[in-house]
Amino acid sequence: MLGFTPFKRHANKFNYTPRYYDPEKEAREQRRAELYGTRSDDASEEYRPGQYIRTQREARRARRSDDAEAGRKRIWMMVLGAVLVMLFIYLLFPRLAEVFLDARRPAKPAAEQLEGGFDPYAPITIVPNDYVEEE
Repeated sequence: MLGFTPFKRHANKFNYTPRYYDPEKEAREQRRAELYGTRSDDASEEYRPGQYIRTQREARRARRSDDAEAGRKRIWMMVLGAVLVMLFIYLLFPRLAEVFLDARRPAKPAAEQLEGGFDPYAPITIVPNDYVEEE
């Protein structure tokens, strides 16, 4: 207890230098404090009644307008998605359904397939060549 005395001339002083200082964090904390109304815009300015309430109200209004804008964007994206699904159903679904239904039907016999189409076993008709070469 050599250094203890109840009658001090000055308080203890510490030589503290911060190792890391983040100015972005300071600015972020200041903006947050201003939005939440814990600090006024200017420390030298006098307090006006309702000043913090107005700041909070303006911040709440800005946040709600941003949320409303995000909601409108989300609704438009859903409408666009629904329109694309309806176009798919209207244009492509009948064709896809026809392909799958044709795959489920039994194959036609060979005789029915050849009625109006190409018959590889039909006799070949030979057409005479009337071209005469001149010398």
